[in-house]
Amino acid sequence: MRVSRSLTIAAAVAMSVALTAGPARADDAVAVLTSGSAAGANIAVGDVLNAAVAAGTTADFATASGGTTGVKCAQSAFSTTVVDNPAAPGVATQSTTAHTFASCTANILGVTKVNSVTVNNLPFATTIDSAGVVTVSGTDAAPIRTTIVLGTLLGTVTCVFQANGDAITGAVANADNSINFVNQAFAKSTGPATCPSAGYFTAKYAPVVDTSVEGSPAVFTN
Repeated sequence: MRVSRSLTIAAAVAMSVALTAGPARADDAVAVLTSGSAAGANIAVGDVLNAAVAAGTTADFATASGGTTGVKCAQSAFSTTVVDNPAAPGVATQSTTAHTFASCTANILGVTKVNSVTVNNLPFATTIDSAGVVTVSGTDAAPIRTTIVLGTLLGTVTCVFQANGDAITGAVANADNSINFVNQAFAKSTGPATCPSAGYFTAKYAPVVDTSVEGSPAVFTN
């Protein structure tokens, strides 16, 4: 009887330890997006992530892929709100609510100044996967469009460009907490012949930070 009772107590203790020190719960898993470090705090749904163009770089709309002719903006920034941030590996979703450009110049023949660059139809659905691919997508009703108003020798012209395939993609790098877009193709949607027929968007945004957390820690992708 004493042996049996001792075994019963030992089994109960073992079960208690197992329940206390068992595998981590799903909600303790590292999420696709973390702040501070790759193993840092999981970013909460509803957090706002911001970034501006990396120091010393510009956000460019070239008239040809890889070209140097076009519009260059010394200031550009975006803001997104986290919609879902599942455990890694996976796909986090966001809503890009703002994307701005300022201090823009042009070296296009006949263009004297850049009056404005405006991203239309925000917000856009945005995803970031564990492979580090960022995809910004429009819809049939609200495509990804950018309106560029130029001053020319013949007066002011308004040029509207729409993303090919209604999406643009970028790449995340944890080394500098950046998102890099390279030669993302846009076609002229409306505008006179003085507008370029196409635009190729290139920009590096860094660092991406979580402004909903004190200290605005950098964002990592897992």
